[in-house]
Amino acid sequence: MARLAIFASGNGSNFQAIAEEIQKTGHTISCLICDRKKAYSFERAKNLGIKSYYVPYFERSKEAAEQEIAEIIEKEKADIIALAGFMRILSHQFVEKYKNRIVNIHPSLLPKYPGTGAIEKSYNSGDEELGITIHYVDGGVDTGPIIRQESFKRKFNEPLEEIEKKIHNLEYTAYPEVIKNLLDSYQ
Repeated sequence: MARLAIFASGNGSNFQAIAEEIQKTGHTISCLICDRKKAYSFERAKNLGIKSYYVPYFERSKEAAEQEIAEIIEKEKADIIALAGFMRILSHQFVEKYKNRIVNIHPSLLPKYPGTGAIEKSYNSGDEELGITIHYVDGGVDTGPIIRQESFKRKFNEPLEEIEKKIHNLEYTAYPEVIKNLLDSYQ
């Protein structure tokens, strides 16, 4: 069975959704890697029995942080890496090292609204259809090959909070499914 490493930076709700689904399969979640010491992701990992690592970026080079991450990936023998709210842009060298093995989720229908603030940008756009994109990570920001998109027709009287909830519900369902399929095909 394949092994998954998950990178997160914050609350970890996507991390938990992924972990709970993957733990039902024969695959292994090798570890959580997080770049923020006080992130709630660590508590979620502890509650799920998943090994976690804190890798700081503060007052060190991106290369040093990524070298530490790569050493963890190798030690934990991770086959696939899932970014789940990991708020760092990985270097071209790191992405190339793990080419076609790093996936990310983005809360818009790419190529629209890459980068941060995507839900708000989508909401303010007037677009009739909103959704999520799951994609491979490449050297750009949310520019990698698209694996899957899910969407819904918006009601223009819905508040932003309702749209955010719908986006997150799509994420919690679709992302674990895509990751499971990738892990299944990795063997």
